[in-house]
Amino acid sequence: MFTGIILAVGNIAAIQPRGGDCRLKIATGKLSLADCALGDSIAVNGVCLTAVELGDHYFCADVSNETLSCTTLKSASTGTPVNLELALTPSSRLGGHIVSGHVDGIGKVAEKKADGRSIRFKFKAPDSLAKYIAEKGSICINGISLTVNSVDGAYFSVNIVPHTLQETTLGDTEVGSELNLEVDLLARYMERLMKGEAAAQCQGSITETLLQNAGFIK
Repeated sequence: MFTGIILAVGNIAAIQPRGGDCRLKIATGKLSLADCALGDSIAVNGVCLTAVELGDHYFCADVSNETLSCTTLKSASTGTPVNLELALTPSSRLGGHIVSGHVDGIGKVAEKKADGRSIRFKFKAPDSLAKYIAEKGSICINGISLTVNSVDGAYFSVNIVPHTLQETTLGDTEVGSELNLEVDLLARYMERLMKGEAAAQCQGSITETLLQNAGFIK
């Protein structure tokens, strides 16, 4: 588990093909790995990866075809900057929200404009994720815990303050860029719970008929 509070910006130092998938070597920048051990989880642009090799200023992680297929890591190249966060510990401050590191889909920057000293971004989410994004709710973008300012269909906006612009990769993100999205964990579980006992047989989205059958509405 993570909080979505980025600790450092690193970069992809090497990409090594391995039997159909790949191993990434991540240069960690100012992020200290002093208390990390092999097998620990580290979030890379919001993707939870397992450290299989640790160095003074780098770690390596294997990336499966499943992860490559549903995250922006599939298009990453050597030198690509990435947001980094170590896994949550019992003594950590929960400054953002609960983030699993399991990316739900890829969004795209639709608009970027100045708003005082901040930058206001508008993102386009995949249609399948739009129902999980709520005004004033939380969303994780490239590993960063952010508050949704407004929602319009599959589009939503967030306001990025100067500190976040400086300490993450968002400051250099341009219109058209693709980013990893993870919706609020509670929203995903709530959808499943609302299906009630019908969840075992249910396929697809929640409908009025499903809610009636499950006893949520009459």
